[in-house]
Amino acid sequence: MAARIGGIKPLFSRTNNRFIRNSVVLFETGDNHALVFRRKKHMNPWKNSESEGSVEIEIGNRPLKISTGKLARFADGCAVAQIGDTSVMVTAVSKTKASSFASFLPLTVDYRLKAAAAGRIPMNHLRRERGPTDVEILTSRLIDRSLRPLFPAGYFHDTQIICNSLAVDGAHDPDIISINGASAALALSDIPWNGPIGAVRVGHVDGEFVINPTRLQMTRSKLNLVVAGSRKSNVVMLEASADNILMNDFCKGIKLGVKEIQQIILGIDKLAKTHAKDKREVEETFSVPQDITDAAREMAKDRLYEVFSDFSHHKFSRDRAVSDIRTECIEKLTETFADSDSQLIVEAFNKVVKETFRNIIFDEYRRCDGRTLTALRDINCEVDLYSPLHGSALFQRGQTQVLCTVTFDSIESAIRADPVTEIVRAMKEKNFMLHYEFPPYATNETGKMFASRRELGHGALAEKGIKAVIPDDFPFTIRLTSEVLESNGSSSMASVCGGSLALMDAGVPISAAVAGVAVGLVTKSDPDNATNIADYRMMTDILGIEDYLGDMDFKMAGTKKGITALQADVKLPGLPLKIVMEAIQQATSGKKEILDIMNKTIKKARNNRKDNGPVCENLEVPISRRARFVGPGGYNIRKIRAQTGVTITQVDESNFSIFAPTPSAMNEAKEQIEELLKDDREMELEFGGVYTATITEIRDIGVMVKLYPTMTPTLLHNSQLDVRRVSHPSALGIETGQEISVKFYGRDPATGQMRLSRKVLMAPSTPALRNLGGRTTTPKTTTPPTSTS
Repeated sequence: MAARIGGIKPLFSRTNNRFIRNSVVLFETGDNHALVFRRKKHMNPWKNSESEGSVEIEIGNRPLKISTGKLARFADGCAVAQIGDTSVMVTAVSKTKASSFASFLPLTVDYRLKAAAAGRIPMNHLRRERGPTDVEILTSRLIDRSLRPLFPAGYFHDTQIICNSLAVDGAHDPDIISINGASAALALSDIPWNGPIGAVRVGHVDGEFVINPTRLQMTRSKLNLVVAGSRKSNVVMLEASADNILMNDFCKGIKLGVKEIQQIILGIDKLAKTHAKDKREVEETFSVPQDITDAAREMAKDRLYEVFSDFSHHKFSRDRAVSDIRTECIEKLTETFADSDSQLIVEAFNKVVKETFRNIIFDEYRRCDGRTLTALRDINCEVDLYSPLHGSALFQRGQTQVLCTVTFDSIESAIRADPVTEIVRAMKEKNFMLHYEFPPYATNETGKMFASRRELGHGALAEKGIKAVIPDDFPFTIRLTSEVLESNGSSSMASVCGGSLALMDAGVPISAAVAGVAVGLVTKSDPDNATNIADYRMMTDILGIEDYLGDMDFKMAGTKKGITALQADVKLPGLPLKIVMEAIQQATSGKKEILDIMNKTIKKARNNRKDNGPVCENLEVPISRRARFVGPGGYNIRKIRAQTGVTITQVDESNFSIFAPTPSAMNEAKEQIEELLKDDREMELEFGGVYTATITEIRDIGVMVKLYPTMTPTLLHNSQLDVRRVSHPSALGIETGQEISVKFYGRDPATGQMRLSRKVLMAPSTPALRNLGGRTTTPKTTTPPTSTS
């Protein structure tokens, strides 16, 4: 029945099928009629097809599609980037007010690789996504380093970029897609940002460069180079691992990547012209008034020059001298500019410190510790520090000190990739790992001991630098730990040097020694155009203060022949290719000089591993004796492991790998294995031969028999006892200890068990019987019972 609303009855309703659904309703009240227009039931007032847009860019013979306006429209900016069937949604949100007491851009990038996007279920006990994995953290850092340099100076508003994988096809890695999606999201948003940027991956497959190679192509690539760039072919970020690739080939890869990036930038610009929001006007950009800066310069410039020109200073004495000047100047500036924010006064002093420090490098071509621009710090190397360790080295470069240790373990100790990472990165297990540790005491501080994002990033870079020289067929899992004991710049590259020394000390046959060095940069902008670089100076083997006050941290590792890893962090909106090529050349020269110093301590890997090192041997166990060796449910193997500490791993159906932490443990395990198998000497049996078997046990399904005393009993099934159907061996009058004749038909290829038959001997003609006791007889014919039930 039609319901009444306030005394008004609808003439048409849903019940009489004449009601036009949620469109027009005719009401009557007395003699009056009224038409009321209502919104259609499924119409969405928020949907606006005009806000949707997309662009398709051809990159490396594969289309990159970027779309916007359909998903996550409450965000300041949102873009969905897609290559192949891999899609990533990236959102950008920034607060409208600056963060209190912030002196840098509080940018957060969260990259999450959802298991559902790869068609899998998380394998933790809750079966849902937990905290970020190492791969997600490293990818988040990659995106952050690509975007951060292009935010305007003084923009200190909380900003968050979230990259959410929607679908993963297993062929295209989402990390490159995420960088381009983040660039598009910021370009489409109202957040102040001097983009867009573009990013590509460059591979080197079968002697040819490939742009954005697939997962299968990456397994054959000698280069994994990620390039992020901006307009005018400038480089913003570099991240690379390589199989000792030549410098010329590496430079070609960078140039090719930058060229392809320009197409991505043009595509994002095209989409932004029609669908981007107007950039917001930021009222509270952080900038220091010129009068405060001039006053700070007058008070502190000369005194700071004296500190930075005193070559006797080390890290802490220099910091204390600058701190004393800072305290005195800030007190005087606070009295002079009482109405100004204290943060502005501190920033004015910092600006003078940076200006004075960089001017010395520009004007005098020397650095605060007295070195020339290309000189290295003093280097000292030591190996074999502690005899119980499998390998160890201490690498000291200036005031950066790193202790590296090598540990061998069984192949079972290799890192197994989770299912999602296995799909995306084509990595099932990793038998070489480098763990980088940066404890607080390395910089005379206190704090918690945990692996931060920075430590994961530095460790991953050092691991890339060394991984290329590790032999593929090494029989152990290698864990290389790098503990930074003192830090004053370039500790990750010191980890590469120390790690290479420790591996050679441990006897790992690496293909060549590896060294790493960091190159810094200071620049002067063109007065007419702040984005153009008018002049620059490049420094080899930078200190911590040179990294902090400089414009670039360019780390490169490799052998004398080529490059194995590279990472470039830039603080400018982009670097011309000329400067990048010059940095590679300068790093190559520094790397060769470091390798010459390292070779004086140890030039190649030791011929033999240390006596107390682990041992790995292969054991061949015939299939017929495998069950006795393994034991019920693996009991014998677990027992040997518990008593000796060895690890036994089955390689194939008849081979086992035995890993022992020490030679003595291996000898003890061998004795137990020999004792276990000594009574199971297999005799040579002839296929088709007839033998005398002794019954040792009667079971419901057959009898257990032995052909010779030391043999492990094997089953003679009921179906092979007689020509007639036998439901139980007792029906034939068979007893334990009785001798019967059986024919040997070899072994089962799957289980290794003997295949014996008594049934075939029940025929009238029977061959000569072979008794393994040494005599040959003719078997007696016995008449079986008439009943077999």
